[in-house]
Amino acid sequence: MQSGQACVTLHDMNKMISVLAATAASVVGLALLVPPMTANETDAQPDPRAMAPMPEVPEGAEVATLGAGCFWCVEPVYQQLEGVHSVTSGYMGGHVENPTYEIITTKLSGHVEVVHVVFDPETISYETVLDWFWRLHDPTQTDGQGADIGPQYMSTIFTHGDEQAKIAQASKEKVQPAFDKPIATTIRPATRFWPAENYHQNYYERNKHLNPYCRMITRKLEKLDLEP
Repeated sequence: MQSGQACVTLHDMNKMISVLAATAASVVGLALLVPPMTANETDAQPDPRAMAPMPEVPEGAEVATLGAGCFWCVEPVYQQLEGVHSVTSGYMGGHVENPTYEIITTKLSGHVEVVHVVFDPETISYETVLDWFWRLHDPTQTDGQGADIGPQYMSTIFTHGDEQAKIAQASKEKVQPAFDKPIATTIRPATRFWPAENYHQNYYERNKHLNPYCRMITRKLEKLDLEP
């Protein structure tokens, strides 16, 4: 794993370049492959830079909000689990209203990159949601996740109510013996969830053949015996 401010700056710059390159490739590909849209069809397309809508929570469903590094890497894991209604990438825990990805990358807003998981507790329990959380990242890393360094990448469980807080703490204590180092994951009450920009949503599925960064996500999914 990388550490140090010089590595952080270089990695963040490379990641932003990858985003721009993948976005440009997507636009060019669409221009070549998709017939021109009518005015009404154009109006119906979401602005990729606009914030995604808040996810709907069906009656009886529950929500888990989890930070485990870059949300691009976490979203495709939960999308494959039976009982999960939706997974929305976004931001939580900061002190800035209406945060954008550019604001988050300054590392000054206090936000954590999270996935907002809406799930059916009759099909998948909160405990099982957390079991996957411990498996899909290294919760012992204290400065981020992998080469993604900074407070926005810290391992965090945002709990919705006292019951989730109790379950999260018990889950953390249960899995600690499986790790050689202390778990660094913080457990905090959930605050306002801000959905990230549209271009961050379903990012891996839309960009796995365009952005080299996604190769790491592919390896993660294969390691977890999920569909890459």
